[in-house]
Amino acid sequence: MGLLSLLWLAPVVGMVVILLAPRRWSRAIALLATLVSLGVALAIGVGFQTQSGGLQFVERAAWIPAFHIEYFLGVDGLSVALVLLTAVISVIGVIASWRIEEESHRSGTEKSYFFLYLLLVAGMLGFFIAQDLILFYVFFELTLLPMYFLIGYWGGPRREYAAIKFFLYTLFGSVFMLVAILALYFLSGPAGARTFAIPELAAKNLPVWVLNWLWLGFYLGFAIKVPIFPFHTWLPDAHVEAPTPISVILAGILLKMGTYGLARINLQVLGDASEGWWRFLAVLGVVNIIYGAFCAMAQLDMKKLVAYSSIGHMGFVLLGIAARTPEGVNGAIFQMVSHGLLSGMLFLIVGVVYVRAHHRFIVYPEDPALLQLYGVDPSKAGQKGFGGLATVMPVYTFLMAVAFFGSLGLPGLSGFVGEFLSLLGAWKTYPLYALVSVIGVVIGAAYFLWTIQRMFLGQPNPGGERLARRSSPRAAGVGSAGAPGGPAWGDAPLGAGPLAGNGLELGGRSGDVDPLGDAVSRREKPRWGRRPVSETSKVWRPFCRS
Repeated sequence: MGLLSLLWLAPVVGMVVILLAPRRWSRAIALLATLVSLGVALAIGVGFQTQSGGLQFVERAAWIPAFHIEYFLGVDGLSVALVLLTAVISVIGVIASWRIEEESHRSGTEKSYFFLYLLLVAGMLGFFIAQDLILFYVFFELTLLPMYFLIGYWGGPRREYAAIKFFLYTLFGSVFMLVAILALYFLSGPAGARTFAIPELAAKNLPVWVLNWLWLGFYLGFAIKVPIFPFHTWLPDAHVEAPTPISVILAGILLKMGTYGLARINLQVLGDASEGWWRFLAVLGVVNIIYGAFCAMAQLDMKKLVAYSSIGHMGFVLLGIAARTPEGVNGAIFQMVSHGLLSGMLFLIVGVVYVRAHHRFIVYPEDPALLQLYGVDPSKAGQKGFGGLATVMPVYTFLMAVAFFGSLGLPGLSGFVGEFLSLLGAWKTYPLYALVSVIGVVIGAAYFLWTIQRMFLGQPNPGGERLARRSSPRAAGVGSAGAPGGPAWGDAPLGAGPLAGNGLELGGRSGDVDPLGDAVSRREKPRWGRRPVSETSKVWRPFCRS
């Protein structure tokens, strides 16, 4: 077995072991499986020859010979960077999920959670190393189902809506991509000489009009994953409702699957499409940058702010790819890796303050119904949600500042390198678009600095001192869901989940069975906000010592 096969099979083996092992071992097995994948990824990175072009660590065997479908794996400079990113973030995600049943209030479901988590990791790793279009598509679709359940069952109060929206958007794009794959196969040559192999398809000389239609089909499949305006509306909902570790995976890796697909297929295979399509992609990159920055500035929820900032940062990747210059493409790749690390860091840090404060609002919304939905006292509408955190949580403030300044592109940090190279490459091809994109950098600095000013500077809010230490809600005067008389998320009818009505309900008050057969504890589910902060904050302690 080659290294690339071991890379994605390690999580699959972990899934099987989780099914057979006692539930209490699920976390350790998931961590071991992802550590094995990380070790393999590091071995691939160390053994990768940067001076030689083409694919390396190639594994190729016939899969379905009648249709020339192969088990074809390989990595180049683009793949190996994203494989390393995926392996690192996957391990971080397992650690952040260590007490997922407490964060999501789904007691006894960790076995199901880590089974689905490893399936998601296997799909992501396989996607970045697949060199056959059918295998590429299989891994692309393999990530859809586990993400749907991880959001729809372990997410927040609007989890079903967010999960279904994510599923339908992604499935819509996948249909167009599948049609484009089949069309590309039949146009690749006469019967008997057709192929799904990406390197061989890249060498075909297809007419421009054919490339144009294929370019559009693949674009629709990848644009939703990035996401590119106007297909972006699923992302903020998914981020807000997803548990913190899944938000890290979503921003850190899944968004990169869309930009990777544009670079791998639209650029490598269909790069000779009309100039109009590349100009179109560059314009959308500029729209993403500016629109995402303005939307982020208007957000009151920290998770939504980071989600919209991700839309803006992906715009630089699109601009670099559309430029088709060495600087632009290298800048796009660097920006993918940089954003994956920085966005993951931001979502982890947001999770710290949420566990302690029981909310994420920079300023409480004016809508009382929305506040009640998220378990906040409606009388706080319009008030400042945080203030003076630098006084009570200095280490946390330092980490957040590093992530913010890295994301806004401060020289000396990774965000600057990716954005600078993307703009430098774009300047050679689309100088006007590169110039306009700088507006997004300025707006990005504005909303990040404004967030720091509102959350971390000034006088601490009344009761804010409890954020500096682990304390119980009783000592802090916190009622149900962090507000006296506030609604408890745990009171929601959990049976009305994504599979309701199909004879399989994922949850309930007591005596339910989780998706993989583990009985959920029959004791009363704790209400949000009534669980001692000392229990739920253990997983975050290393990130927020002050």
